[in-house]
Amino acid sequence: MELIYYIDLLGAMVFAISGAMAASRHGIDIFGAAFTGFVTAIGGGSLRDIFLNLRPVWVNDGNYLIAILAGVLIAVLFKKVLDKLARTLFLFDALGIGFFTVVGVQKSLLFEASGIAAVVLGMFSAVMGGVIRDTLLNETPLILRKEIYATACLSGAILFVLLDMGGVNYNLNAFLSASLVSVIRVIAVRYQLTLPIVGG
Repeated sequence: MELIYYIDLLGAMVFAISGAMAASRHGIDIFGAAFTGFVTAIGGGSLRDIFLNLRPVWVNDGNYLIAILAGVLIAVLFKKVLDKLARTLFLFDALGIGFFTVVGVQKSLLFEASGIAAVVLGMFSAVMGGVIRDTLLNETPLILRKEIYATACLSGAILFVLLDMGGVNYNLNAFLSASLVSVIRVIAVRYQLTLPIVGG
């Protein structure tokens, strides 16, 4: 469980970097970039916790705010370097949504959500921060485009629930489920795989 905690912190930092960089590409000032990074990092997890009738984790644990602040500072201070590492950041993002999905599912099950609800909340944990970010930046959220994004999270969340029901070791389950999300996302982008358009 301790490993997942630190992975969750790392994910928050990576998502903060992603949000702040997205804002900087729109010519937004440093406060706006920091705010965008913040909501990108905490949006999905906060929504999940609200649905579970819990106080959002970052309210009780200041380490999340430190991780988010670190992410924003990295995005601001090393913007030119990070712009050249777009592919590397994409890989971190793919890993981030994988582990955010797992953390969301695991926490939902811990607080007695049904398996189906845990799958949905796991997906929310991973994608809703990005939805809020894109909405603030007046872009079509990634989840509403043809890209395979939320679908990858749902796949990993379903695998986690099934393996959990089968009594698979938690750490192994987390690794396999997060890896499935990340691999699907990377393959989809690499080979430009998309979902069919409604009515298309």
